[in-house]
Amino acid sequence: MSTFSRMYPRRQWLSWLAASPLLQAQTGVIAKPEEAKNVLDFEAAMKARVSAAHFGYMATGVDDDLTLRANRTAFERYYLRPRRFVDVSKVETTLTLFGQSLTSPILIAPTGSQKAYHAEGEAAVARAASATGHQMVLSTVTSTPIEAVAKLYARPLWFQLYPTNRWDYTERLVKRAEAAGCPVLVLTVDTQGGRNTETEARAAGDEKACSACHVPQAGVLRFLWRSKPMFAGFDARGLSTHNTAQTWDVIGKLKRLTKMKLVVKGLETGEDAARCVELGADGVIVSNHGGRALETGRGTLDCLPEVVSAVGGRVPVLMDGGIRRGTDVVKALALGARAVQVGRPYLWGLGAFGEAGVSMVMQILQKELLLAMRQAGASKLENIHARLIGKH
Repeated sequence: MSTFSRMYPRRQWLSWLAASPLLQAQTGVIAKPEEAKNVLDFEAAMKARVSAAHFGYMATGVDDDLTLRANRTAFERYYLRPRRFVDVSKVETTLTLFGQSLTSPILIAPTGSQKAYHAEGEAAVARAASATGHQMVLSTVTSTPIEAVAKLYARPLWFQLYPTNRWDYTERLVKRAEAAGCPVLVLTVDTQGGRNTETEARAAGDEKACSACHVPQAGVLRFLWRSKPMFAGFDARGLSTHNTAQTWDVIGKLKRLTKMKLVVKGLETGEDAARCVELGADGVIVSNHGGRALETGRGTLDCLPEVVSAVGGRVPVLMDGGIRRGTDVVKALALGARAVQVGRPYLWGLGAFGEAGVSMVMQILQKELLLAMRQAGASKLENIHARLIGKH
């Protein structure tokens, strides 16, 4: 029996309780997606419906969650300098990225184990991303097979790769993504050293159903076999999704292995970004894994300018971490990002209301982006530049 099936009666009751008008009146928790004023409204709604352990896994940073908070507070140090007397009767958010035409610079970040938050998991997210026109990046540790997600998503998926400690298995993951029609491979490099997720550990303390997938003595073996379809058929004994021995040569090996565009995710310094470009990466993503890799205390928005400078326009630079508002997107683009990724906000929507929640989260962010662009005097993404922002 899966973790979800064991917990379903409890979740069903929590969902009913969270939808109660009485509870909403007492707590302010929204009962349906349309009641949300901003994406933050979905966090409490998700917390009311999802198990404490799974909510804790989503919410956790590392150590004292300092970097998690830094991702958000970094945006508060920048202010916007709007320009007036600009015709913004029509605002365009389309862009071309890695040879694809996208309707928005706001992307669906790869997040694993989405069925921990809702029974439909990645399927619900794929449908919502299709309906709202946002590019979806699927995680290696998806809880829904890539082929099934690809059928539900209206455009080609991008695939995020955790390079395992066995190259033959890494090859199989890459080839499976390529066969599913993915044009972009997103290599994640910021968790190979492990991490200390204290918030998750505290939240999981009282969950009895976790043994269905998480068994200490079985470790990765049970977890991958039961919960992660990308590892079906693998001998998981001794297998790790993070390769502590990984070095720079992985970029060349992946470039030779696949025709997909290779984007390196998890960079925080200009030196590493420049080296990735020199070795053939087609793009880089400034990311600290949502504040859940190393407790650096530095937000990704603070890392962005030095990465953009080091790359020097040779490849696109993307970023994630702390995006909660349309104005956040404008600030990131003004500092040189071509696009941004959001993770937790759409998971809040997923855990609270499934597909409808994800759809509303992305609609709110897109609506706020359009509003911010109009007020800033930017009718196109190309009009968002460094002169539109300042720093306190």
